[in-house]
Amino acid sequence: MRRFAAGATRAVCLLAVLAAVGLLPWLSGRDPALTVLRARSAEQEPTEEALSAVRRDLGLDAGPLSLLGDWAAGLVRGDLGTSWVSGTEILPSVLSGLQVSLGLMAAALTVAVLLAVALVAPVLVRGRGSAGAFAAMAAAVPEFLLATVALLVCGVWLGWLPTSGWQGPEYMVLPALALGVPAGGLLGRLVADALPAVLDERWVELWRGAGVSRARIAAAALRRVVPPLVPQFGMVAVGLTGGAVAVESVFAVPGIGRTALGAAKSQDLPLLQGSVLALLALGLVTGALAALVRRRLLGPALRDAGLALPPPRPVRAHPAIPVALAAVLLTAIGWGLLRDPYAVDTTARLASPSWAYPLGTDGLGRDVLARLGHGAAATVGTAAAVCLLSLLTGLALGFLPGVAAGAADIANALPPVIVGILVAAAAGPGTGGAALAVALISWPPLAAHAAALVQEVRASAFLTAQRAIGASPLWILTRHVLPSVAAPVARHALLRLPGIALALASLGFLGLGAQPPAPEWGLLLDESRAYIERAPWAALAPAVALALLAGLAVSGAAYAQGRAAKGPSGRTVRKETARVARGAAVGA
Repeated sequence: MRRFAAGATRAVCLLAVLAAVGLLPWLSGRDPALTVLRARSAEQEPTEEALSAVRRDLGLDAGPLSLLGDWAAGLVRGDLGTSWVSGTEILPSVLSGLQVSLGLMAAALTVAVLLAVALVAPVLVRGRGSAGAFAAMAAAVPEFLLATVALLVCGVWLGWLPTSGWQGPEYMVLPALALGVPAGGLLGRLVADALPAVLDERWVELWRGAGVSRARIAAAALRRVVPPLVPQFGMVAVGLTGGAVAVESVFAVPGIGRTALGAAKSQDLPLLQGSVLALLALGLVTGALAALVRRRLLGPALRDAGLALPPPRPVRAHPAIPVALAAVLLTAIGWGLLRDPYAVDTTARLASPSWAYPLGTDGLGRDVLARLGHGAAATVGTAAAVCLLSLLTGLALGFLPGVAAGAADIANALPPVIVGILVAAAAGPGTGGAALAVALISWPPLAAHAAALVQEVRASAFLTAQRAIGASPLWILTRHVLPSVAAPVARHALLRLPGIALALASLGFLGLGAQPPAPEWGLLLDESRAYIERAPWAALAPAVALALLAGLAVSGAAYAQGRAAKGPSGRTVRKETARVARGAAVGA
């Protein structure tokens, strides 16, 4: 039944997305014939005769439903159609872009895994975790800013690596670093967050007493931790392929994401449909592989209710960490709110930091500190609202794994840029449209995490003992399942808060979010890209603010969780957990 629900949901969502893409020219309210005519020949006058010829050539006179039907009929035959702009076959272009993106994904995933190993290794050695502020900051580095800095430093100034194109392995180094560092920070933090509780289990102590090597214990602990996180690895892999539009644009990489963005801007509908279909197919295949790997790792324990959950062990952060990060961030924002973010001083263009302009000025002579402070409400406030909505959606869908799995596969396969294009076409670019676009696709990682935890909690031995002694389903849900699921998913959501802010910033960076002259952090990054070599402070200010936000979110959550664990309620929870675990062991 669950597989049928997942398949039905997946099919409905897939049809809905493809229909929305097919209706894009009509949703935008613009004449697709005019856009195609300008893309084919910018010098030709858009006369009625010329537009009518384009409509007849493309079959636009028949309407959107007829176009969708013809495209679906060709898809059954393996024909994706021809480009409206170039007149070439779509399939070779899609396959070429997908091949490039898969190569870049493999290289970026290698960088991400290496960074994640470096972040996890200290936890395995010490046997305890940290607040994870560094990992969260790494995850919050804007990919497009990291790409621009890497291009300037390693490509232009030092001349070590090529800066554009795709002609050999050396061309993928800088894009892979720009994509892999944030992904590695996210994956490393997720694994490091779950390891301390596992290393505190009884079996670890017994294995150490029996002389088992550290390497074998570490491997067993990782095998214990990884299954609930396998879907996250799959989602990160898909995100590295389809979500690299900005990085591909910076380095002129002919990947599938850049192909889809170019097709959307020129309203080349067949090419856009083929690119989105390739991204969706990649997401579905990756999701299926992740589910298969997770089941193989868990083995028969998932089916036979033989799982034992690790006891909760919150990571305690020193209060100085969140206090210091909050002080720096709030001071900068508060100071900026006292200044005018729109005042233009052309005599002070690209001025370096000084007492008059503590963070310098931008290309128009506007105060960067003022724009940073006034943009905090739009960026951080919108990101927090989207994060909360994603958390609630993820927790709710975590208890409906059949429905969530199908919808999550489709939503995760869509880059924020593509969804942003669709939303902007219907509602116009702006902060609200960008927030809606990010909210539509930001819940799958949380839902997958919640669903994995719910499945393992329900298959655990202590719940079998609870059912045997007559505990009601409501009691089990509220006292065991929800507490075991909500806390780690909430920490995961906090870790994703800066990433959501980055997604909003990336839409602003590409002109799909907040519009000038709004002092939104994504726009600050976009506006500073043209002169980052001369005035790097204009780009570093919002980037550092996003990194501080990431560190504050994770370290603050760790400190609050640690304080709760030390209080009377925390002792009660630990005693109750130990009592239930002992009862489950006796019952087994």
